[in-house]
Amino acid sequence: MSKTSYSRAERVADQIKVEVADILMRKIKDPRVRFVTVTAVDVTTDLRVATVFVTTMETGQAEADLFAGLAHASGYVRSELGKRLTLRYLPEVVFAKDISGVRGDRILQLLDTLSGKQAQGEQASSSVAVESKRP
Repeated sequence: MSKTSYSRAERVADQIKVEVADILMRKIKDPRVRFVTVTAVDVTTDLRVATVFVTTMETGQAEADLFAGLAHASGYVRSELGKRLTLRYLPEVVFAKDISGVRGDRILQLLDTLSGKQAQGEQASSSVAVESKRP
């Protein structure tokens, strides 16, 4: 039986993701912190720092206010995690914006543009081939 490559830091990160999402949804009363989705958590191998990646539909100043609210609530989130998890050292919670969705949308947009240009090129080459066969 082989040992899995699923490290303790990854297991702790998965548990922190579930708990932080629940805390943000049910416990945080700050009106700035709303419409937040926890997408991933990255924990250092020594389990001292947990970077929580979040996405939101807010933009501009509302997004800045949201992240200020999250930074303000990080101590409370950490204390709630302490009540829910049994760890020797509770990691410091740092919130960061997850840009993977925006990056993925941009890649899809570029691929759509590329496939549209390729389809136009194929249509042009087929019409040239048809015209050359005419007497």
